[in-house]
Amino acid sequence: MTYEFKVVAVGGTFDRFHAGHRRLLETAFQVGEKVLVGLTSDELVRALGKPHPVDPYAERERALRGFLKQRGLMERAEVVPLYDAYGLTTTDPSIEALIVTSKTAPAVDEINATRTSRGIRPLKPVMVAHVLAEDLKPISSTRIRAGEIDTEGRALRRSEPALPA
Repeated sequence: MTYEFKVVAVGGTFDRFHAGHRRLLETAFQVGEKVLVGLTSDELVRALGKPHPVDPYAERERALRGFLKQRGLMERAEVVPLYDAYGLTTTDPSIEALIVTSKTAPAVDEINATRTSRGIRPLKPVMVAHVLAEDLKPISSTRIRAGEIDTEGRALRRSEPALPA
């Protein structure tokens, strides 16, 4: 099979592994022969100040690797811990593209400015649309942890209509 890129990168916290994570990774493996998967370290999670608890790195890595093994993708993947927001993307000249969502796309400009200043070819962003839940809002770990939706985007609690006063 021929891929658009030899090496691509994708990163995330991958907490409460969900349908959005699957789409992000599936896209990475569709366009890249080798995929560097940056997984947010526990230290970086703390520094990011997430508004909710996040599973420990080992648990998130287990879920991520389980998905990759189930899909037969481990031989094309390299899972690396992220200790800062950009990981290897600012220093590794073999990386050709970065898989992003509308939320993470702005980082590409900063990454490319750093790469260019180091004499490294800029990354091509590959945009992935958010997977929407039943309520047409993006699936996110935050919403899953809040009990609004499950990992497939199905509503877990329905808001009751207000009773007339």
